[in-house]
Amino acid sequence: MYTLPVVILPQVDYQKTWQLQLIFLESIIQNNYPGIFFILEHNPVFTLGRNGKPGHLLISEELLNEQGIALYEVERGGDITYHGPGQIVGYPMVNLNFWKKDVHLFLRNLEETLIQFLSQFHLSAFRLPPYTGVWVNSDKPEKIAAIGIAVKKWVTYHGFALNISTDLKPFTFIIPCGIADKGVTSLSKIVERYFSKEERMIMKRRLMEEFSHIFSIPLKEIDPYPFEKWFLTQDTATLLHEMNYS
Repeated sequence: MYTLPVVILPQVDYQKTWQLQLIFLESIIQNNYPGIFFILEHNPVFTLGRNGKPGHLLISEELLNEQGIALYEVERGGDITYHGPGQIVGYPMVNLNFWKKDVHLFLRNLEETLIQFLSQFHLSAFRLPPYTGVWVNSDKPEKIAAIGIAVKKWVTYHGFALNISTDLKPFTFIIPCGIADKGVTSLSKIVERYFSKEERMIMKRRLMEEFSHIFSIPLKEIDPYPFEKWFLTQDTATLLHEMNYS
């Protein structure tokens, strides 16, 4: 039975994390490894998925720069979304050859992982077909978690973004996920309390446990230090060697 390594990090740079995913994507494919799971937070960025429309960014490039928010066009599915501090982001890079070669089921299981996690806070989160993601407030649905993945040779990358203590103002600068008539919310807004960095680290581990349960994949948290070092040096050869991924 294989075990998926999990790397839990604090706030890290989006562009470097994207680069890190692409490095591990090629290594997983070339060596037929089971995968790796990153759980972390990001600096403020907008990302535009492969189905995205530039018109769904509602502010000018000048205002974007004033806000200090970068914009990246990425390979994942979906439209435009926001990442920032207080939002837990998960990148489950799973080699589906080791699990099930079913991308639809993978997406539904990601949703279920987040739904079950939110139930720990007495929230009745739900799916809202035909949209991918997780929603709350059945009377007036608001999205609390966005999901957008890419798949190459049956290996998944990109993933989910769950709003915990996220600043929701940047969502007003976009049409989130290209859905104009639905709002966005956060766990902090719903329960009317802020969750600290320390509490969010605990939540990251709870999400890891929920993922393991829903997917029936054993997970093992590994030392984040080699990855923290990589964010400073971008010494990929050393990282892959230390991870036995070279």
